[in-house]
Amino acid sequence: MHYLVRQPKIKTTKPPLLLLLHGVGGNEQNLFSFANELPDDFLIVSARGPLTLGPQSFAWFQVNFTNGYPQINEQQAEAARITILDFIEALKEEHDFDEKQVYLMGFSQGGIMSYSVALTQPEKIKGIAVMSGRLLPEVKPLIADEKRLEKLKVFISHGKQDAVLHFPFATDAVAYLENKGIHPEFHQYNEGHTINKQMFDDVKLWLKTNIAN
Repeated sequence: MHYLVRQPKIKTTKPPLLLLLHGVGGNEQNLFSFANELPDDFLIVSARGPLTLGPQSFAWFQVNFTNGYPQINEQQAEAARITILDFIEALKEEHDFDEKQVYLMGFSQGGIMSYSVALTQPEKIKGIAVMSGRLLPEVKPLIADEKRLEKLKVFISHGKQDAVLHFPFATDAVAYLENKGIHPEFHQYNEGHTINKQMFDDVKLWLKTNIAN
């Protein structure tokens, strides 16, 4: 998998890992443009989705909105979930990081993948930051039980004017997680399908707070 790396600015033997996951049509450069502003402690890795849509345009799985509701390629979504888990394991061969402090931060489809990876394998992920994403109904049968999920940290941000992944996707995910015993930090904004400065400042603060715990 293609990826970019920002080494921790504070040198430790086993830094926490923050894996950045882009949305449909994006690439590993998108969220990586924020890397130098993210907390200094982290080893930051920004990964490219496996599906090529066009020049510098990638995705984790195919999706279409022809019926007004996102219809996914379920096989590709599951393959991407496994690919990300395998990628985290493979990173251990190339980089030193604390495998008990692995965080995922994703926008849109990258947020979807963050849910899918962490909720099915919570022992491998300490926390996720989901920006303008949704929780796939297709992944719910694979989600771990409440006992396994109890230590997972979750940040969710979503624009109330999001015309791509509508705001109720966020509130539905919050309700589902609450029912599983997870109490996500949920931020809502009068915004569309984007990351604005307030969203970015909020997720930075969440990362800094959780890395200290």
